[in-house]
Amino acid sequence: MAKSRVLKEFWQFLMAEKKYWLLPIVIVFVLFGLLIVFSQSSAVAPFIYTLF
Repeated sequence: MAKSRVLKEFWQFLMAEKKYWLLPIVIVFVLFGLLIVFSQSSAVAPFIYTLF
């Protein structure tokens, strides 16, 4: 429940302050975070590490 509140407040901040350019940056950070989390416990990890 707390996660949805944070997302809702962040969305309201973006709309109120007209900071739309922050959205792609946050999305990229979230995708990289998910990539790191899922690659640590996966058989695909050696292949992902070769990309970096």
